[in-house]
Amino acid sequence: MYANRSAGRTAGRLGAAVAVGVTLLSAVGCSTDAGTGARDATAPDARASAAVPAKAAAKASTSPAPSMPEPAVLAKAHVHITEGQTVGVGMPISVTFDKPVPESERKAVESRLRVRTSSGTTGAWSWVKDQNLYDGQRVDFRPESTYWQPNTTITLHVGSHRVRHFDIGRSLVATVDAKRHRMTVDTGGRTQTIPVTTGGPKTPTWNGTMVVMDKAPVVHMDSRTVGLGTQYEGDYNWAVHVTASGTYVHENSHADTAAGHENVTHGCVGLATDGTAKNFYKQVIVGDVIKVTGAKKAVVDPGNGFGDWNLTWAKWLENSRAGKTTTA
Repeated sequence: MYANRSAGRTAGRLGAAVAVGVTLLSAVGCSTDAGTGARDATAPDARASAAVPAKAAAKASTSPAPSMPEPAVLAKAHVHITEGQTVGVGMPISVTFDKPVPESERKAVESRLRVRTSSGTTGAWSWVKDQNLYDGQRVDFRPESTYWQPNTTITLHVGSHRVRHFDIGRSLVATVDAKRHRMTVDTGGRTQTIPVTTGGPKTPTWNGTMVVMDKAPVVHMDSRTVGLGTQYEGDYNWAVHVTASGTYVHENSHADTAAGHENVTHGCVGLATDGTAKNFYKQVIVGDVIKVTGAKKAVVDPGNGFGDWNLTWAKWLENSRAGKTTTA
């Protein structure tokens, strides 16, 4: 099942878990429209200066070297991860802006978005076309290697305006095999296999790597909002949201008989009502990885949620202006 997230959406923010999500449906997925309540810290960057050696000072100009001014767009930049939050290993750092950043300023913006990590990660910023924003309104940072190292502590400096601290938690990667109708959940070396049902022939599930954006115990879905009559309408429990276009992993009564055997959903990944869906819901956190293979649909775009991992490292660097960097 699918939903339209574009109406009333605060771009670039992760949704927090809510008691009930009221959803408008589209032809591409099911979704909620919850915000995060993210708070921007206001601590300015510390600026250190080193003494100039005497011989060098004698040759130096008496006038200070001009410095490039800080891009004004950083003053109102939005960071999708809240202060002190713990996220899964798949969550990129995503920064969005109230207006598109001109091409001429993008390198300067990247250089002022400074990432520090406890694991010395090599990564890069890259400009991502968010499906609900204009080009130049979103830039993401991800590691070169696949996913973050678990238990990494990260600090992000947004120019001189704010600092954000957060942590990477344990690793959880769930791989959905649409052909075999099963999901394998790997949590730090512990593996479990869960029967699932995915999108049917006319409404297949996206392929590719997705990241948990938010989750809600109950989401209301109504097929009438997309011209599908009364095919489905009601509340769906234990909903884990993985694309901006509205794909979920959630409880579905049809999974009680179809899971493990056939694909019958409107595009989401359906789990049985016998506690399977609730148990999976309780395991996952924002930033965990959901991978789908074997579905009869294209790979999800990087800007449809957090599909950053669907680009190779070489492709990722093509949209980076400052190139790769090693954090410390």
